Amino acid sequence: MRIAIPTNNPGGLEAARSDHFGHCDVFTVVELNESKEVAGVEIVANVAHDAGGCMVPVKVLADAKVNVIVVGGIGARPMQGFNQAGIDVYYADRQTVANAAEVIEKIIAGQLPIMRGDQACKGGLNCHH
Repeated sequence: MRIAIPTNNPGGLEAARSDHFGHCDVFTVVELNESKEVAGVEIVANVAHDAGGCMVPVKVLADAKVNVIVVGGIGARPMQGFNQAGIDVYYADRQTVANAAEVIEKIIAGQLPIMRGDQACKGGLNCHH
């Protein structure tokens, strides 16, 4: 399993999570082996958000063979794009799960929910993705 976590520079397991996955500095991609142990950590650069909007990270992560992304929120359009690319979208509150290592601990423990389409941001000021 390859898990993408939007993080701030320089990325890595101790990196703080980014407030907005489409504007994150980098994606920390963590590979778990069949025993759910960390088998590798890779830093995947994000690209300019305005060069294709929120759909650009979908392509970047699909190209990086990611199976899961963990976000603190997401818009309906990129969530649909991730679903179409076969990438599951999980939710982790940024206030209580602050860095990439904590995300991985929660994923391994089965403590993060998969987001449903009705949980995606519909636009407006209350969205934090």
